[in-house]
Amino acid sequence: MAEVMNELLHELMKQFHQRFDQLDFRVSEIKSELQSMRGTIVGTQGTMVSMQNDLLNIYGILDRYDARLDRIERRLELRELAEPPMPFDPHP
Repeated sequence: MAEVMNELLHELMKQFHQRFDQLDFRVSEIKSELQSMRGTIVGTQGTMVSMQNDLLNIYGILDRYDARLDRIERRLELRELAEPPMPFDPHP
């Protein structure tokens, strides 16, 4: 009997987890729609706020790319230092 109850509770918990995931997705959709509505309803000032938010997002993305590029450059420099120097041979 206890085993049946545990299986039932497990199935219920899985259903709750799926529903909470769906709810989280829907809340983020609603939040996104509200932000875009805020930008269009207010008019010119709202449009400027929306544009400013878009620019901030773009700057954030560029900062992440810049950090990744720095990391890649550091790795390449470390690899170049670790490789033994080989003379250049134009005709292999």
